[in-house]
Amino acid sequence: MSVRLKIILTVLPLLIVTLVLSSIASSLSARNGITRVAVELLAFKAQDMESYLDNQWNLLVENNLEEQSVYIQAVQGAALTYAQSLISSDTEIILALDSGDRPVFTTGGAAVLGDEDREELASLRSRAEQGWVELSLGGASRVGYGFSFEPFGWFCLVTEERQTFFREVTEITTQNAIILAAASAVSVLLLLLFSGYLTSPITRMVTAMQDIIQNHDLSERVRVEYRDELGTLAHTFNLTIDELEKAYNQIKNFAFRAVLAKKHEQEIRSIFQKYVPKEVIDRFFKNPESLLIGEDRVLAILFSDIRGFTTITELMRADQMVASLNSYFSLMVDKIMERDGIVDKYMGDAIMAFFGAPVQHTDDALQAALAGLEMQELLVDFNAQQRELDKPEFRIGIGINYGMVTVGNIGSEKKMDYTVIGDMVNLASRLENLTKIYKQDVIISENVFREISKALPCRLIDKVLVLGKTHAQRIFTVKKQLNEQENRAWQYHHKGLKLYYQRDFTEAAKHFQQVSKLIPGDVVSAMYFDRCESYLKSPPPANWSGIHVLTEK
Repeated sequence: MSVRLKIILTVLPLLIVTLVLSSIASSLSARNGITRVAVELLAFKAQDMESYLDNQWNLLVENNLEEQSVYIQAVQGAALTYAQSLISSDTEIILALDSGDRPVFTTGGAAVLGDEDREELASLRSRAEQGWVELSLGGASRVGYGFSFEPFGWFCLVTEERQTFFREVTEITTQNAIILAAASAVSVLLLLLFSGYLTSPITRMVTAMQDIIQNHDLSERVRVEYRDELGTLAHTFNLTIDELEKAYNQIKNFAFRAVLAKKHEQEIRSIFQKYVPKEVIDRFFKNPESLLIGEDRVLAILFSDIRGFTTITELMRADQMVASLNSYFSLMVDKIMERDGIVDKYMGDAIMAFFGAPVQHTDDALQAALAGLEMQELLVDFNAQQRELDKPEFRIGIGINYGMVTVGNIGSEKKMDYTVIGDMVNLASRLENLTKIYKQDVIISENVFREISKALPCRLIDKVLVLGKTHAQRIFTVKKQLNEQENRAWQYHHKGLKLYYQRDFTEAAKHFQQVSKLIPGDVVSAMYFDRCESYLKSPPPANWSGIHVLTEK
């Protein structure tokens, strides 16, 4: 498609659309204005007629003549005369129907109303049409304004032929259409003339450029014909040709370096995704300056530690220990990442992970709890392999907390870690240590309990005051599901705790005995039974709240 045709196809629709919209707008404006005035005129006449009838009726009522037919007929005759005085055109008709749908009067004469006309008027009356109406009388479309006059039981109508009503609008529309057609024709003619004048130098320039491309002859130049923008364009093109070869060589060099940079970026991603979350690496490449900026965020923190790891290392050679740890970490880390967690760091045999950063989810606490439980499930298979290899089994404890921490790339420009810090992190570490005391696989904080209690069964373990804290924490253990015995045992346990905190140690001890029968070897129920026995012998002070104070981390 030529430039000339593009100019025409671009400018012509704009002109035509502008003209059409202007014509439509003016027509609509005229139509609306004339229609509004005409409607108001019909409405005014209808209201004037109604006012006249009201006045006549009031005179009859004031003189107690409303029951005398002679005077009523006189008023009706006067109404016709008044209606005729309101007529302003030959096509305008004012009429009235009585309660039997019979014409009382019509300014157009009785011959105007045929059978079809009476049926349509009767239909209007039956529908109780009020205000603006459209109808057909004498085979002609009409518009009008109707109202009911209850004292006489009349339905009155002031009407005008539609053609007469919209005559001025039709004339304006026709004139706009003629003007639009003439303006469009003149626009097309002028566009053809001026577009040819404007595009002829460009056409000659394009021909010269095509010769350069076909012949690969960079010595050829475009002839500068005019001292205007087109002449400047030709001169600029000639200068561009001089630099084209240099630019081409630079582009090849840039492309080569871009490929190397992309390859280097992929290598960096491949290496550092083992240490840093993918989202953090993406953020680095988008905005390296933001690396040292931290943010406060609510997320879940998980600590996992191998129990008795020092003893295990004494039973294995170094290469065996490394192989077992790598296998163990691979299973645990895969499970954490599967649950949208991030492994923060390895601390010897311990794992620290968090859930909710860089990407936050609505169920981070639940995902952390499920990850902890499934890590314990994976440990069963891992220990089976350890036994087959005649290696010692691993036992792990997991602590999970949920709360506000500071998360970000913490460190210096030379060495940094994407990590979390804060009091909630320290509490998660304390919870992991408590798994050794209470002999539980997973211990969660009260914050985690609030988030997951509707999804997973939880068991209240104790109210503890950990070292370095001023407020007690309720700690819980959690499972994916309970068998029948465990379900009954946990019910006994929670009833026993309620009695225990109410200082009813005798009944509480009975409940904890039931737990021990249902779950043989249960450390928690045995611990509470011993506490009850101790408090029965030596009751706690009056301000005792059941909080167990820990003296070590």
